[in-house]
Amino acid sequence: MHDPWDATAVTAVGEGRYTATVGAEWVLALVPQGGVLAAIAARAMATELHVDEGVAQGLRTFHGVFVSPVPAGEVLVEVRVLRRGRSVSQAQATVHGPDGSTGFTALAVFGAARPGFAFTELAFPDVPAAEDQPSFRDPFPPEAGDVERIHFPFWEEVLEGRPALGTPFWDTTTVRDKAESATWFRFEQPPVAPDGRLDPFTGFVFADVMPGAVFEKVSPTEDRWFAPSLDLTVHLFGAASPGWVLAHYRAHRADDGYASVDAAVWDPRGPDGPELVAYATQQMFFTRMS
Repeated sequence: MHDPWDATAVTAVGEGRYTATVGAEWVLALVPQGGVLAAIAARAMATELHVDEGVAQGLRTFHGVFVSPVPAGEVLVEVRVLRRGRSVSQAQATVHGPDGSTGFTALAVFGAARPGFAFTELAFPDVPAAEDQPSFRDPFPPEAGDVERIHFPFWEEVLEGRPALGTPFWDTTTVRDKAESATWFRFEQPPVAPDGRLDPFTGFVFADVMPGAVFEKVSPTEDRWFAPSLDLTVHLFGAASPGWVLAHYRAHRADDGYASVDAAVWDPRGPDGPELVAYATQQMFFTRMS
């Protein structure tokens, strides 16, 4: 059976050069979802850093910018190690199509575990259980009117979503006073690592779904809007266990056709209660969908 997460597997084709293949199921609107491009870049950088290294360093922080569209199909990843340290290393990667030199470019910091402090200041939101919520795959209810659903294979074959916080787009009576939303997500085919937890790079996919927080603040309009990403910054703290994962989004400002949003990704099944596994920020811009 085809596994969409195979898109994040990279193959070395030369010094600092890797290839990967992004399937059509990852395409949203015109190009693949940004989270899978980030995961490919991170995988290539991790592979390049650890190829001659006895002690692995985990990915700690990652910042990427979407310079130009990256098409589905075969992509090329060019990696440059900026510094290979004993406890902390840095690298740069660019993911682009076979005929391009720009695309998605990222900087990342990898680091080994070290002594320090442990606490989580963010709080898990009060939300209904995923099992009690309708799926985004379900037909729209009658109150949605004659709005036609836009079907993307990504939501049917890769990721299932269910609302946790937010107002349905067809609801014009509820006062929208917070630019905040939350969504339960789970992979159709969970990419489970040898330790029994999800591949930690799945955090990129959960994080890169932030526009809902903006639209939660804005009442429905006649225009249909799309919000491509300008950048994506992710701090990884660990890996979630297989099953439903909660992504909590908050928009802080929208102006000049742009918006700034952050995301907290939670594993509700942590050993001591809900566990924060990733935190992300993003700037996006808005364009009308034809």
